Amino acid sequence: MANKVALIAGTGFYDLPALRESAAEVISTRYGSAQITRGNWNGVELIFLTRHGTGHTIPPHKINYRANLQALKDVGAASIVAINVVGGVDRALQPGDLELINDFIDFTSGRTNTFFDGDDENGVQHIDMTNVYDKQIQSALLSSAQRLGIKLRNGGIYAGFDGPRFETPAEIRFAALAGATVVGMTGCPEAALARELGIPYAAIALVVNPAAGLVDAEISMADINAALAAGKDRVLSILDGALVEIAKR
Repeated sequence: MANKVALIAGTGFYDLPALRESAAEVISTRYGSAQITRGNWNGVELIFLTRHGTGHTIPPHKINYRANLQALKDVGAASIVAINVVGGVDRALQPGDLELINDFIDFTSGRTNTFFDGDDENGVQHIDMTNVYDKQIQSALLSSAQRLGIKLRNGGIYAGFDGPRFETPAEIRFAALAGATVVGMTGCPEAALARELGIPYAAIALVVNPAAGLVDAEISMADINAALAAGKDRVLSILDGALVEIAKR
């Protein structure tokens, strides 16, 4: 029997046309509530969670990451695929490009970023972060992209900032010095929390703009929306081709 797969998505990904027999529900956890949509995609039971809520009403720094991840664990998600809409720090990345994330640098502050905060239930634990992103899920995504002829670059390093403002050119230069290839606002602490819960997790980054300071023009929401529209179907096609394999994880 196939395992349940969860999809966490953000900006621009508010519904899944391929999801059949879908039903929304609110899951209550000790950390708060999270809204999910359950359905069937290619014979796989999929659990869809949109980070920013219906109508993009929750800014990145106010997302209840712990409730989201705990809810997915509580409903039995065996694997998680995340979609991150990002800016390109590596100059080789252009709007519309896709990159598989292999590591992250967390520049956020003030976020609740662990389940192990010393309370009576979870106590204090130190979790290894050497391989945050699951290699089996990554392999399924890469194989799907290759079969479809869609370029999915491997080896991304995600720099997480608070938002909702975009980063300054100086912040981008700093992130680049640390090795970051893409920058976003929602990958941290999400990936680490999934790791703490022991849920295999992988992430595809969709580049929608050059990061601040890489080009003369300022970042335009019109350009971002155009890149989103151009890249969304390719991301979902990769997932469509990988779901059955991921469900075996």
